[in-house]
Amino acid sequence: MTPKQTIQEFIAAFVAAWPERDAARVASFFSDDAVYHNIPMEPVQGLQAIEAAVASFMTMGGQARVDVGHIVADGAIVMVERVDYFVADQRTIVLPVVGVFEVHNGKIPAWRDYFDSAGLAAVREDRKDN
Repeated sequence: MTPKQTIQEFIAAFVAAWPERDAARVASFFSDDAVYHNIPMEPVQGLQAIEAAVASFMTMGGQARVDVGHIVADGAIVMVERVDYFVADQRTIVLPVVGVFEVHNGKIPAWRDYFDSAGLAAVREDRKDN
């Protein structure tokens, strides 16, 4: 297996862990000093803060699914085109996302997600009303 295939499989495993709704397992992919940045929001730094942020996202929906479109790697940089689905209260939230990951020594020190924040804002507003 080439280094490129190895890093792509690592990120594929990370993405596949999300539907399990186990924030600690998802956080285990990160280095202690990692930075997670959903570009429309403020960055989150450090393993514990990232685990808390992941847990918060997991409360958005009763079920989660991630469909990966493409994974492209160049050295330690991996880009993932995906669609995240959150299902709660008989409503499905669809969030197209492009994620950029840096992978070093088997851990993620940096993760940036790019998406339209309007869809996420609508979900949060709906949850406040209910």
